[in-house]
Amino acid sequence: MSRAFTKEDDVQSPTIIPPRAALPAGTPNYVTPHGLELLRAELLTLEAERAQAEANRDNEADRTRHLSLYNGRISDLSSRIASAKVVDPRTQPPKEVRFGATITLRTVSGGKTGFERKFTIVGVDEASVAAGQVAFVAPIARAVIGVKLGKTATLRLGPNEEVVEVVAISYEGV
Repeated sequence: MSRAFTKEDDVQSPTIIPPRAALPAGTPNYVTPHGLELLRAELLTLEAERAQAEANRDNEADRTRHLSLYNGRISDLSSRIASAKVVDPRTQPPKEVRFGATITLRTVSGGKTGFERKFTIVGVDEASVAAGQVAFVAPIARAVIGVKLGKTATLRLGPNEEVVEVVAISYEGV
């Protein structure tokens, strides 16, 4: 049959499944206990939404597309949960920046001297700049992991360098 005799609606474009937050190849999938809870809650939500999509028989083409999307997202999320390595922040050294730390950095040179920034180092799926949570693979986190309280680190912010001092470290609230 010629393409001229098919309806536009009959041809479906492939389902594109949005990727999860990037985790570099070979990098362990560290998560906080709270982060693992969030992943599991997300999985339950997706499974409930998939069940609703399975029950909806109004439009078979839409149903198939939605189910493909849910199945792909559930598969990706299940893989992420299976690879999770839970790190309890309370077991980290209290005077050193490690995974799960909430830290305060103060600029000592190369930028606005005295400027402070505070953030928590978390897993890639927990990261949210708006919430002050930075993935452990982010350049700013990698620059300060291992630095002890009161010591300095150099941050590369685009073409500029900034020296910051770790002025506070805590492991609560993650």
